[in-house]
Amino acid sequence: MVSKPHGGTLIRRVSPRDKRETLIEETNEMVSIDVPFDIATDIENIAYGVFSPLEGFVVQEDYTSILYNMRLSNDIPWTFPITLDVSPEEIKGVKEGDTIAIKHNGTFIATLQVEEIYRWDKKRFARHVYRTEDPNHPGVYKTYRKKELLVGGKILLINELPNPFYKYTLRPAETRILFREKGWKTIVGFQTRNAPHIGHEYVQKSALTFIDGLFINPLVGWKKKNDYRDDVIIAAYETLIKYYYPRNAVVFSITRTPMRYAGPREAIHHAIMRKNYGCTHFIVGRDHAGVGNYYGPYEAQEIFSEFPDLGITPLFVKEFFYCRRCGGVANEKVCPHSEEYRVKISGTKIRQMILSGQTPPETMMRPEVARVILSYDNPFIEEV
Repeated sequence: MVSKPHGGTLIRRVSPRDKRETLIEETNEMVSIDVPFDIATDIENIAYGVFSPLEGFVVQEDYTSILYNMRLSNDIPWTFPITLDVSPEEIKGVKEGDTIAIKHNGTFIATLQVEEIYRWDKKRFARHVYRTEDPNHPGVYKTYRKKELLVGGKILLINELPNPFYKYTLRPAETRILFREKGWKTIVGFQTRNAPHIGHEYVQKSALTFIDGLFINPLVGWKKKNDYRDDVIIAAYETLIKYYYPRNAVVFSITRTPMRYAGPREAIHHAIMRKNYGCTHFIVGRDHAGVGNYYGPYEAQEIFSEFPDLGITPLFVKEFFYCRRCGGVANEKVCPHSEEYRVKISGTKIRQMILSGQTPPETMMRPEVARVILSYDNPFIEEV
């Protein structure tokens, strides 16, 4: 069966349409703060249940429990604090119990009922969440640029953000209905921030051999420099699914949320999100949500042993390569041959080839996918 939402209930914090005009008028009397896109998408994900059981930004008790125990204060597994950072000037005069208006680029999107305003230690956050205080880590760098205070409290979404990828967007309530209509009892989620290469395809198809359906769910939002652009990822996957997947075996949908590059902690966070979409299983590959050399290659798999109550089954896969002796794609679990026969499917090498205008070999990437990527002047993020 489709998995139960994390915490037991799929959260919905969206204002009824018939009350929106009244709420918008009331915001004229409220203190308002303008938030960046990352925070705005966090609000949408809370509102539509992607971050269930969160109903808003975490209060200090939950924040502390997540940092030290990787659980909410009620003991539900949760590994990444979803926070709203503000400056003292922005919330001057605001008291606990007040309601404030939240805007993005000057447009009102939500209200926040303030439960708590508290200070935080950015280095402590970095040390526990990212396991490093090094500002060269992209997540740590972003942490150090945040404001001095955190505000915790429930949100209510009033207006959705503009979404250029709306036709690729499904909410958890919608995917759950769709999975049931398809008759899928087991659904495996696949998280990605990359355009697909042969290794990704074989990971997904290996899972599909014993799971009813595959949910490919790339993250659309902030990523580090030289990662693939969102539109390129979507176009590449559309092509791969069209030419190389059985009809009705795959559901493709995006989630707008930033990559956090938190390695093992983020692997759990990604699994929880896909559980809320209805997945029963979740693929965890090599160096999931990793960056640089901050995490070991399989630490993101090992952390799942600490969460027997997670409620979604992780599928651990080894790195795939092309074996010239086997004559196909394999991994170390099934291929007995030595390194001399193995062609590593390197994402870094594929990027370098694409940047120089070369088509990656078919042992690394499907030619149709490569052509789509190469059709873009620059398929990679240039500035962050």
